Amino acid sequence: MRIYIASSWKNQHAVEMLTENLELSGHEVVSFVREAKSTEKVLELKEKDAWIESESGEQKFLFDLDGACRSDLVIYVGPSGTDAWAEVGAAWASRVPIVGLWAKGEQAGLMRRMVLKWYADFRELLGYVEGRQFRLNAMKAARAASA
Repeated sequence: MRIYIASSWKNQHAVEMLTENLELSGHEVVSFVREAKSTEKVLELKEKDAWIESESGEQKFLFDLDGACRSDLVIYVGPSGTDAWAEVGAAWASRVPIVGLWAKGEQAGLMRRMVLKWYADFRELLGYVEGRQFRLNAMKAARAASA
């Protein structure tokens, strides 16, 4: 299953650990952290606006948007900021299911309704992902058998 993780840089290590767990289970994870590490350097605040407007910034924007809108599942890891919530909104508008990992400090209001289910424990979230993959495989097998 192709999975995108929407989160903030302040959750970098959680995103990396979740990515590793998912990949070890055979999933393809579209990782904003991995992509950024390979293409970006640390920017000062004054340089950030120029980078966002640059071709490199546009490529990163399109990478993240594609990950959010063309995956089988989006996992939101909170608390996060406006970019992660924009990715959640794009995924929701593209009818990509979204689940969330809730953490103290999450400030999402009404828009949290875009998230199908919230988990307070990453192990429960991983269990949901594995169950979803099992159901997707069963549906594919049923379609193939009836074709």
